[in-house]
Amino acid sequence: MPWSSNATFLVTLTPDDPARGTGQAIYKPLRGERPLWDFEPGLYRREVAAYLLSEALGFGVVPPTIVRDGPLGDGSLQWFVDADHQQHYFTIYESREDLHDQLRMMAVLDVVANNTDRKSGHCLLSRDDRIWGIDHGLCFAADFKLRTVIWEFGGQPIPDASIEPLRRLMQGVPLGIAALLADDEVAAIQERAEWLLQNGEFPIDETGRRYPWPLV
Repeated sequence: MPWSSNATFLVTLTPDDPARGTGQAIYKPLRGERPLWDFEPGLYRREVAAYLLSEALGFGVVPPTIVRDGPLGDGSLQWFVDADHQQHYFTIYESREDLHDQLRMMAVLDVVANNTDRKSGHCLLSRDDRIWGIDHGLCFAADFKLRTVIWEFGGQPIPDASIEPLRRLMQGVPLGIAALLADDEVAAIQERAEWLLQNGEFPIDETGRRYPWPLV
């Protein structure tokens, strides 16, 4: 995939049963990751953890993502979304108020996962009007450093539908997620869930600097 920071490949999935047809997925191998000072190698595990967290919360905003040993070794394999690539967060927010509830769920996920790289182009609009979030390799740091383009809901109440899932998360992070992260990162997930519940509303960026670059 062009313009990706790390090695990212569009691959074809061929099932054992040819009658099931083929599909496409995004493969991000460990061997293709650039070293970072603030994240340990193995960003692909965070991609999987973000999917599992989205599912645990009942949000369904991250495409199915698994760990697979591919042509370049272990990496994440994420279902490829057939999306309208002229659309991204900014265009969706401006023109599709009917999809704002989906964007709010994305914003809740980003706070809990501590997403440091929610660019506008990381919000995809599929052909069936479903919003998907991609590129979650820079999530789950123990230190809070949220960087996202989704600030328009700041100060608004978090969705009622997110309250009970956040309460469950406070009681315990699912083992499948915890196994992919460090202990302090797992504890921080619960702390952020508790913070959202206690405040009851989306955070506001008072600094104006909590944005990723580039924005799209």
